[in-house]
Amino acid sequence: MDTRRCATVRFSIPFCDVDAMQVVWHGNYFKYFDAARDRLFCDAGIDLYQTVAGTGLVFPVTRTQTKHIRPLRLRDEVECKAVLVEAECRLVLDFEIREAATGALCAKARIEQAAVRVADGTLELRVPESIRRALGCIRHDGE
Repeated sequence: MDTRRCATVRFSIPFCDVDAMQVVWHGNYFKYFDAARDRLFCDAGIDLYQTVAGTGLVFPVTRTQTKHIRPLRLRDEVECKAVLVEAECRLVLDFEIREAATGALCAKARIEQAAVRVADGTLELRVPESIRRALGCIRHDGE
């Protein structure tokens, strides 16, 4: 049984995301991944905009890897799932986009984010404890 934190969003592919062939442009996949990641963080009670104010940290994307398996097309009903893989030294999330009706896998990705100090741009070598705790990576007793 997989006990990692995850979240899924469901949506229909809008007209503005497709090209003349009615296929989703590859750059729009990151918008879908962001929606699932945002849902995962919101479900954990984390607002990354408030985190900036509270910790002085931002979490820029430092690495992406995407495998496109089946094209997404205009008005396809899809589900995008985000799964938290790591939240110790960086945030690592895996994503899957599937056709809602059939469950057919359309794309998968891994995205990494680092904690960076806004004031001077220095890289933090650990995700703040408050975020790790909210994500369920450490218990309230410190383990």
